[in-house]
Amino acid sequence: MSQAVSSLSIVVDALISSPVSIYLVASNATCVDLQKYRGEVYLRMQTHQRIWRYFRQHRVLVVGHISVIGVLGLLLLGSGWGANIFAAFAQSPCSRGDQVYSVTSGDTLGGIAARYHTSWQKLASYNHIQNPNLIYVDQKVCIPGKPVVNSGPPPIKGRGNFFPYGQCTWWASQRYFALHGIYVPWTTQSNAWEWTARAHDFHWHVSSKPSPGAIINLQPWVEGASGLGHVAVVEKVLGNGDVIASTMNWGAYYWEVTDVEFWPGPGVTFISY
Repeated sequence: MSQAVSSLSIVVDALISSPVSIYLVASNATCVDLQKYRGEVYLRMQTHQRIWRYFRQHRVLVVGHISVIGVLGLLLLGSGWGANIFAAFAQSPCSRGDQVYSVTSGDTLGGIAARYHTSWQKLASYNHIQNPNLIYVDQKVCIPGKPVVNSGPPPIKGRGNFFPYGQCTWWASQRYFALHGIYVPWTTQSNAWEWTARAHDFHWHVSSKPSPGAIINLQPWVEGASGLGHVAVVEKVLGNGDVIASTMNWGAYYWEVTDVEFWPGPGVTFISY
């Protein structure tokens, strides 16, 4: 037999120990409808009850998992690795007048610095890079200063060091690779005195001004060079403008790497990528 229920009737169900639930029932509902609805509510409450009991029984484990994730996140943010990752992708825009270089696969900070005629130390400091050996593909590197217009083709990279071991040419290519990740690309007509001409052919930068990491090229008989010229790699530029360059096949111990002081002048050029 049906029985009408007032529109303000309230069904209170306290099946679980969690907070009491209150339900409003329509005024035209019958007892059958109410019983059916009550059954549905009961099933829902059983589900809620099981979830509540699981949480109460395992709350230490759940809180422990959340704590571990939080600690790992803090460790990542506090580590140099995490800082580098976030610095790479959340870097502030470059200053006006800077050039912006996008890192590609195989790039090194030294190679980028050589391309823009600066040092990796300056780029690391300017871009707040904590680990200069760790840069990422698509990372933006700001190159300070005014853009240099280069209408010619890009410089060419070498694929290896094919010069005879122990020669000054072998050392210059090997040392340049160690500093910048780039070998010289010329392999023919490449006696030491010919390196400046080959640098022009392969679109490398040639200058009369020294810079750390550049290759110094001496023409025959200049500053103690032999009739085939000489090449070395600038390790340091001194206050008076002279350079300290590392080289092989120089002096009595030609098989050893030697530091030699040279100076800019006629017959001397500096080569960089």
